[in-house]
Amino acid sequence: MLLMDPMVLSVLYIWCNLNKEVIVNFWFGTQFKALYLPWVLLGFNIIMGGGGVDEIIGIVVGHLYYFVFFKYPEEHGGPPLLQTPSILYNYFPSTPGRGSVHGGFQPPPSRSTPSAPNSPPNPPRGGRHNWGSGQTLGGN
Repeated sequence: MLLMDPMVLSVLYIWCNLNKEVIVNFWFGTQFKALYLPWVLLGFNIIMGGGGVDEIIGIVVGHLYYFVFFKYPEEHGGPPLLQTPSILYNYFPSTPGRGSVHGGFQPPPSRSTPSAPNSPPNPPRGGRHNWGSGQTLGGN
């Protein structure tokens, strides 16, 4: 209970920094870039009567992790200062097409079904119309 809000905000902070340009929705249709979401949540919590201390702790911890794991090796050329413990690799093995400890979510490979000899090349799925393959922009 005590660490729930800071932990969620730290993970959210890391995601928002890795996806800076993603547009997120907030209350009443407010849209902004994901980079600002932790700060909006902090401000919203302060407006709603919370102290904001848990959010600030989560943002600070998330920023420290983001800097040590991503920014320091990228900008200063050093090795990553944090590594995932090997026990997590053993406990959560990588499975192709599924999320893993060191990867992210990868969609499963598409399934191609064999078609009948006289059927269209891509039969419509789920009642949708087959619009065709189209043409590449800028092609001849």
